[in-house]
Amino acid sequence: MLNVLWQFFTLGLYSFGGPAAHIGYFQREFVQNKKWLTDTDFNQAVALCQFLPGPASSQLGMYIGYKKAGYIGAMAAFVGFTFPSFLLLTFLAIGNQHYNDVAIIDTVIQAAKLLAVVVVADALWGMAKKNLTSVLTISAAGLTGVWVFFSTGLLGQILPILVAALVGFLLSFRRTESRAVANAEPIRPNIFLFTAFGLLLLVLPLIGSQNEFLTLFNVFYQAGSFVFGGGHVVLPLLEPMLEGMVTPDTFLSAYASAQLVPGPMFTMASYLGASAITDSPVLGSLVATIGVFLPGALLLFAFLPAWSALFSHEKLKSAVMLVNASVVGLLASALVKPVMISAIGTVWDVLAVIVGFYLLKYRNTPVWLLIMFFIAYRVVI
Repeated sequence: MLNVLWQFFTLGLYSFGGPAAHIGYFQREFVQNKKWLTDTDFNQAVALCQFLPGPASSQLGMYIGYKKAGYIGAMAAFVGFTFPSFLLLTFLAIGNQHYNDVAIIDTVIQAAKLLAVVVVADALWGMAKKNLTSVLTISAAGLTGVWVFFSTGLLGQILPILVAALVGFLLSFRRTESRAVANAEPIRPNIFLFTAFGLLLLVLPLIGSQNEFLTLFNVFYQAGSFVFGGGHVVLPLLEPMLEGMVTPDTFLSAYASAQLVPGPMFTMASYLGASAITDSPVLGSLVATIGVFLPGALLLFAFLPAWSALFSHEKLKSAVMLVNASVVGLLASALVKPVMISAIGTVWDVLAVIVGFYLLKYRNTPVWLLIMFFIAYRVVI
């Protein structure tokens, strides 16, 4: 558990770039380097997290921690990865400070974005080599990438994976060797966790008005229960829900501050929670943070048993194959938008990324040394 905590805390210190970059960091660190889980496990976890509301990269981190050290490992992964951004945003909210040297901060952020391009490209390369082994899988990845690139919202994430699973399932009927296993594991979710998620969703609005902390927890729990697509998508949902609790300027400050720190974008809840309850800002930050992340965690582990049984079913091998290919297309689209679009602005940036990719892929250069390389590049340029 302590090992999981330390590894995710380290990642949480420099994981800029949003969910797509986080997936790249996780794939390289826990699949390629440490081999805590297989490529198949990783791809299926990515697919599951795309289906569920909440912060996909944090849910993926909790899954990795769970595979390594059970439920306590999942909690350690969440705490480790979230704590740096939670601490920074809580501090910013309490101090309500302005940035004294925007140029330095901007330099570090731009360097981190270039690092994210390199890491995601490296993860994509490894996943593509293992999962794109036929015309069918290459087509599935290509169509998914195009669809996700030109789509937004829920359909943009879920539909290509659903279609890939359906096509793969239908193709399985053409394989004479494919047959259902008589003693296959039953496909059913964890009813206790699913019930806990539903009860909180129904009960919190009824009791939330009795206490300001319950009110705050309810707002963020509701937001975390219905948001697909990451921190940017939670904005239009949270803003009206927080009316009267924080000012519009504070809301925008929370969003801007979340862009400046590593880790999950959902931790802007930390800033908003601290701003909403000024008498106890640390407690308010903690309540809001737990509230926005809890629904995704409950749903992840509620559906995980069913998902594992589903993907281990003999009849669904073709579906699993195409889902894995679809995940590659999903990551490819994310590499282009938003990772590359937000990071690369000049030909020199392209050359710097190529050099960084070479150093990471073929010279096994540590990530911390690469971030220093990109900071030096940004200072010189």
